Amino acid sequence: MVSRRDWLFAAAAALPIAASAQRPTRKIGVELGCIGANKWTAYQFLDYFHKTGIEAAQFNAGTLGTKLSSPDESELKKIRAYGQDLGIQFAAFSAGSICPSSKGFNAKQGTAEEQIAGGLKICRALGATAMRVVLGSATERPGIAEHRENLIRVLKNARTQILDSGVKLAIENHNGDQQAREIKALIEHVGHDILGVCLDSGNPLIVYEDPHLTLELLGPYAVTSHIRDTAVWRVPEGVAVQWVNMGQGNVDIDGWLKKFLAMRPGLAVTFENLPMAAPKIMPVFDQQVYQYLPGMPAADLARYLAIAERGKPLAAAPPPQGKTRGQQQCDDLEVCVRYTKKLLATI
Repeated sequence: MVSRRDWLFAAAAALPIAASAQRPTRKIGVELGCIGANKWTAYQFLDYFHKTGIEAAQFNAGTLGTKLSSPDESELKKIRAYGQDLGIQFAAFSAGSICPSSKGFNAKQGTAEEQIAGGLKICRALGATAMRVVLGSATERPGIAEHRENLIRVLKNARTQILDSGVKLAIENHNGDQQAREIKALIEHVGHDILGVCLDSGNPLIVYEDPHLTLELLGPYAVTSHIRDTAVWRVPEGVAVQWVNMGQGNVDIDGWLKKFLAMRPGLAVTFENLPMAAPKIMPVFDQQVYQYLPGMPAADLARYLAIAERGKPLAAAPPPQGKTRGQQQCDDLEVCVRYTKKLLATI
């Protein structure tokens, strides 16, 4: 028979396990492009991450010092081992456009299918399970239907090699190229067994979308992220959008992160911090804008405008003095890391 003392001891011992199950370890990650002005080696980036408390790295080919067309897999495995010794994981690799008709597509690196194959080799060498890709940018909106068809063709051609690799492509809602409903439809068309989402919290505002709506629609498909805060407010010409450091915006980034972690508790909070010196003006009252957004529901636009109505103009910040661009990028990133660690401690 178990005594009351023994029962209490066993229950107390189980508490840390239960708490751990309810609050999984949440890693802070970084997409390397947002501090890429430093021009460091991959090893120097990893040393900086270790010092700063960053536990997940999303490298691109440039910051790895390799080529997408002919990656040095032996060197990549050394980089992986070095990072692992520092406690840093490589959950995702960041590639570029895989839509051959996009202006952002770099044909010098081979066909889209060849670039996917090169990226998958990099992922396997690093131990990454996701490869971030994009269609293009807002430049592609006028002909988005054709670009989407071209992208679908590439994904179908590459389906077998993607499945065989054990890596999932993660398409980003990137810089005004597609809205969340379009990306969701794309994933369901080609199959979420090969395609997930690199969920960006700042880009929705560039395509007239509430980032919380984007999260609602695409969060279930997320396999990696690009997170940053945004300030949004009304101006006579429409809506001003300015990416800022974490905690300086008005899109409820705290609430966004809490929902994101509830949806995808095993993913790192990966920053792509790109603070703007001045806002981008979105001409929300220009009727011509909507000929390129024919499927956008009025309710989605209403949510976007509601955020802007709640916002207040940001005071123009003086340019930093006595710092290189790389130093400023690191300073901004560290503001975000400190802010987010405090937030995560409360969740």
